[in-house]
Amino acid sequence: MKKILARLDFIHEKLLGTVGSLEPEVYSQRPTETEWSVAEIMHHLALVEARVIKELEGALARPPQRLGVLRRLIPTYIVAVRLVKVKAPGPMNPKNSPARAEAIASSDRIRNSLKKLCDDYGKDRLNEVVFKHPFLGEISGIAAVSFLGYHEQRHHKQIREVLKKISAAGSRESDRPEKGDRPVKVS
Repeated sequence: MKKILARLDFIHEKLLGTVGSLEPEVYSQRPTETEWSVAEIMHHLALVEARVIKELEGALARPPQRLGVLRRLIPTYIVAVRLVKVKAPGPMNPKNSPARAEAIASSDRIRNSLKKLCDDYGKDRLNEVVFKHPFLGEISGIAAVSFLGYHEQRHHKQIREVLKKISAAGSRESDRPEKGDRPVKVS
């Protein structure tokens, strides 16, 4: 459990390091009309993590269950791979994303709730919980916690891609002549 939580903290700190100093315009800018902004990605991460905590709390209130051996072997790290684009389930789509400071505070609160849940119940009890993931299927509670780290890693990569696209678009914009500028003839 300590390894999983340490990885969660490491990824979370990397994410916050990337997002923490962004200007509000960059934070909320979409690179294209169909792609999420950094604000929307952060909101999505908070929605997913809060939902996983809620589902785990519900499962922990029920009698212990065990997954079959094959189900326990599902590697949650595949979530971090961005080769395949995955559409988020409806309720996990961000709407009215909060400002950066509020999003970071919310993300930290939710992460602290997750760590408290893990601390309160421990690895053994979380292994006796079945979590129904929309893409991975049935996984253990421990795998659900692990999934959150890989999910955050996936979206940290996405945020870096978004920032590159925004930066590249800004560079192209600055190369264009200002309105009213006359072309200069070079002889």
